[in-house]
Amino acid sequence: MSFDENGAGQLPVGGTPPRKAFRRDREHKKLLGVCAGIAEYFDLDVVLVRIGWAVATILGCGSMVLIYIAIALIAD
Repeated sequence: MSFDENGAGQLPVGGTPPRKAFRRDREHKKLLGVCAGIAEYFDLDVVLVRIGWAVATILGCGSMVLIYIAIALIAD
């Protein structure tokens, strides 16, 4: 293991920090876990993400439903 530029933490061999991957959160899901996964990935409150998604769905005439389904199919 090598140290990062600040010397504060250790990096894996190769010198690059691990990448954070987006995943559906099946433990905290209400429907398919997309909003919970988004909240976890961006470190947000899941309630705020769900409210934002609902508002965007209403204002976008339901187009966010298609995006939700696409994300659910693509995300692991």
